[in-house]
This record gives sequence, structure tokens and C-alpha cells, in this order.
Amino acid sequence: MRAPVWFFDLDNTLHNASAQVFGELSAAMTDYIARHLQVDAAEASRLRGLYWRRYGATLLGLVKHHGVSAAHFLHETHALPSLESHVHSHAHDLAALRELPGRKFLLTNAPLAYALRVLRALGVADCFEAVIAMEQMAMFGELRPKPDARLFRHLLARLRLRPADCILVEDTLEHQKSARRVGMRTVWMQRWLRAASKTQGPLGGRGLRGRPAYVDRRLSSLRQLLR
Repeated sequence: MRAPVWFFDLDNTLHNASAQVFGELSAAMTDYIARHLQVDAAEASRLRGLYWRRYGATLLGLVKHHGVSAAHFLHETHALPSLESHVHSHAHDLAALRELPGRKFLLTNAPLAYALRVLRALGVADCFEAVIAMEQMAMFGELRPKPDARLFRHLLARLRLRPADCILVEDTLEHQKSARRVGMRTVWMQRWLRAASKTQGPLGGRGLRGRPAYVDRRLSSLRQLLR
């Protein structure tokens, strides 16, 4: 293998989004749906969960079925005035990120402005060659965020990368399954999933002990990548 090319997810991979940020995002999305679709909070919450499960991102269902503006939705729901005070990670994880050899890209389904705020709060914005956020995932006029395998193929072709040289590090298994389908290697980051499962129960009914066949490694710390 040549020098590795790393693609890192953001939320629950580089920082503990489950602690508070995800709750604030969910509330903001539910409020947005209730206001713009003129439904009550219970129906808004149902639609948010339904579209996330069906399409991998609530936004895709809103665009497809309700004509919602993607840019407006992302701006409104990710504004989060107190975001920076709720971004937490481990210092040795962030230090390992700096030490890790190879090219590094951030690959997140979050909007660019939000991703940059989180990276700056963590102090690792300069670690990445580029940030590939939701706005950069449009293909042929439609958004194709993770876990769409077409995104991975398009991205690798655009960057002129061999799939075998690339490693996806993140917490979401469905995204890793798609990455493996196109020939990338995969690492399942579980630190923040384990922390969340202690207070919220099993995440999605899926245990954290096993390792699916499409996952090369599972980690509890980014520092383990150095080994």
C-alpha cells in the first residue's frame, strides 16, 4: 500500500456529538419541519426519523417529498449559537490526528459552516487538506451524501485516488458498508458510541462488540490508528 489517504467523519468520530450537539440538532430539525411543513411536533419528529432511516439524511426526504431548500434547511438547523461550548474531544485523540502520516480529508454530511466551526473549536482545522461537506456532495443537480456509493466513486475519481489507498474512519456502519463496496478500507470509531450507549441504551439495536465483515478495524481511540 502507498501512503494512506484518510477520510474522517466529524460528529461522533472527532468529537462527542452525542453528549449535547446531536440533541440540539434534532430539536432544531424538528422545529424546522413543524414550522415549514405546518405540522405538530410529534409529526415533525416522526418525519425527521423516517427520512433519516430511509435516505440516510433527513434533508433528502424533505427535498424529495416537500420541496424544501437544502441550503435554507442546513443554515437554519445548524446555526446553534452555543455550538463551540458544547464541542468536546480527547486531547490524545487530537494529537494522534496530527501525528498520523498521509493525506487527510474531512468527509461529513454536515454543512460546511458547521464543520468548520467544530474543527476550529477542536483546534484541528489545519490537519485537513480539504473539508468535503454536504454542499460538496451534489451530483447531476442532486445531493448524494453518505452512504451513497456514487459519492465515494465520484470523490475518488475527482481526487484521482485509488480506493485501496483510502481509509474511511467513522462511527456509522452504513457509510462504511458503502465505502467497502467501492474498495476503500474501513475503521469503525466507537469511543463516543460507547459513551452514548451507557446512557441511551443500545444504539439502533446494534451491539458494539462485533465487527461486521466490511469493517477492517474497530477502535475506541484515534490513537490506536498510529499502531
